[in-house]
Amino acid sequence: MSAIDLVQTLNQLDHPRALVLGDLILDRYTRGDAERISQEAPVVVLRADESEARLGGAANVCAMLRGLEVSVTCVGVTGDDTMGQELRQLLTDDQVDCQGVIADATRPTTTKHRFVGRAGTRHPNQILRVDHESRQPVTAGIERQLVEAVATQVAEHDVLLISDYGKGACTPTVIQAAIEAARQGGVPVIVDPAKGVPYERYQGATIIKPNRIETGHYVGHSIDSPADAAAAGKQLCESLQIPVAIITLDSDGMMLTTPDEDAVLFPTAARTVYDITGAGDMVLSMLGLGIGCQLDYETTIQLANVACGLEVEKPGVAIVTRDEIRAELRSYSQSTPTKVVSLSEAVAEIQSQRQLGQRVVFTNGCFDLLHVGHITYLQEAASLGDLLVVGINSDASVRALKGPERPVIHEQDRAAMLAALACVDYVVVFDESTPHALLRGLRPDVLVKGGTYSPDEVVGGEIVRAYGGHVCVTGVVDGISTTKIIASVASASSDDRAHAHRRAG
Repeated sequence: MSAIDLVQTLNQLDHPRALVLGDLILDRYTRGDAERISQEAPVVVLRADESEARLGGAANVCAMLRGLEVSVTCVGVTGDDTMGQELRQLLTDDQVDCQGVIADATRPTTTKHRFVGRAGTRHPNQILRVDHESRQPVTAGIERQLVEAVATQVAEHDVLLISDYGKGACTPTVIQAAIEAARQGGVPVIVDPAKGVPYERYQGATIIKPNRIETGHYVGHSIDSPADAAAAGKQLCESLQIPVAIITLDSDGMMLTTPDEDAVLFPTAARTVYDITGAGDMVLSMLGLGIGCQLDYETTIQLANVACGLEVEKPGVAIVTRDEIRAELRSYSQSTPTKVVSLSEAVAEIQSQRQLGQRVVFTNGCFDLLHVGHITYLQEAASLGDLLVVGINSDASVRALKGPERPVIHEQDRAAMLAALACVDYVVVFDESTPHALLRGLRPDVLVKGGTYSPDEVVGGEIVRAYGGHVCVTGVVDGISTTKIIASVASASSDDRAHAHRRAG
């Protein structure tokens, strides 16, 4: 899909319900200036000035899903301690349903405490991480509670995400019971597997999403090329009876594999990577949104690639929103060599702009022999909003309006000259004698026409006013018009011919 098509798809997505099962983690950050080396021991002294708690592990997946406007229910385990209470409160603050979060007095809440130091003007760097956790599987009693929490709720959701961090909540019993409950409820299951555990526990899921290293551990050799990833993905699908494997390959993108079809690599755009923390969770979350909305795998992966790219450009674990993904996709389309688009492409782009509250301005004309009068009125039109779309009459349309000797300049060249103007965002060529079809499709906030018209005389004004838009007329540059320029050129050419004839005589 093109960037514009992806924006249109994203705009049409609903707000699915996701059930997240997995290892809940509380991430703590202590930040400060790494000032000096201690006199007591050869260690850095961190003068702390900031402390923060964030959701991690499966809890971070919940937060990322909320950022993507997904309704989320969480199932997992915390300790019966202050860290567990804090984690649950953070989930509640994000409007995550926590009825399936179980407090287990026999284990601590998994907590990762990172100490981050600044040194001069350099980027902050993590200098130490302290983990509080138990990696032992939960007890049989907690297993039963987790299984019951999933079984009673999964059918009310559109997708089940299993985020296994190997901290004890995702036992084989819990995972298999969850997959079976989802299967009976007709709910797809997406698994982000833990490193170093037997993958047989995920058998029967809909999608498995390992990264390059995890896949290498499973197949017994490193994944050094797309061909390696394709072969490994098929092995995963066949051995685990899973229809789809999506292998994340860091800077190489993602590989989509199925048992019976050729694997497909989805490259990612080159990025300045700030921090890869949270990239896997971001991919899982975006897959949850797409599959929960019944998108096809290819489109879902393309959107996940964009979301993951935005994630790694931010420090630490960060939330990526639909608006940020739209803006990123718009930047792709705006970086293309031309702004000349079809009506359907312009409609899709404008929809994404309106999501950000931007005001759309439209004007139209032949723009044959682009001159200072045109430039002046286009700049004035652009000042009336955030996005200027210009409709230009095709060659056939100009001939019908102006006569067989017009236009002087071909429609493609006229469109290219307009697109080169900084004040113009998009150019649409139309064949009709009026811009009515464009106005009905684009529904601009403002319709602008340059000239001596009154607003009531502007063609198409009645369409715009009917849905609450505005019609404006800009001024003109005295003495400048395409017709006058053509007449002047023709007169000068005639004079030159007459002068040449007299000299020859």
